[in-house]
Amino acid sequence: MKTVTEIARQYNVSADTIRHYSKLGLLVPARDSINGYRRYSMQQERRLRFLLSAKRLGFSLIDIGEILNMAASGDTPCPLVKKLIDRHMEVVRAQMRDAQQLMTRMESASREWLNAPDHEPSAESICHLIENWDSDHPDGNHPNDNHPDDNHPNDNHPDDNHDVCTTEAYDAIQY
Repeated sequence: MKTVTEIARQYNVSADTIRHYSKLGLLVPARDSINGYRRYSMQQERRLRFLLSAKRLGFSLIDIGEILNMAASGDTPCPLVKKLIDRHMEVVRAQMRDAQQLMTRMESASREWLNAPDHEPSAESICHLIENWDSDHPDGNHPNDNHPDDNHPNDNHPDDNHDVCTTEAYDAIQY
């Protein structure tokens, strides 16, 4: 049986990550009767390897919990796993399309701004480059965008107001 530090070091994750997974019930360590430390058996190591593999495939901690619970109840989680990965692939494909459209808009703006003069901020303007970007193209069709299916490139996306966070933080929020 291994301690939190030993198992974390072996699998190249932080001890806090192991503790987080334990707190969520994804790992179930035994307690040392002498000092109360968490101890991880070979079974828990296998479970951690499964968990880390699932994370690398894009499964959330919620997904992993469902898969583990299904397996613990004696039911095969494989149909669920197939359904979840197909759903995740569609999300990633949409994100990739959005990212490509964003890259195209950014490249177009960069080309247009290459020789544009710098202006001092004022009460009316923070940065004329960004402010004029949409006013120069009020229909949303910027000259070099190449995204005919996206008629509203500046629509707010549900994630626009969220900061980027780590995988662990994201999964903690979802869980």
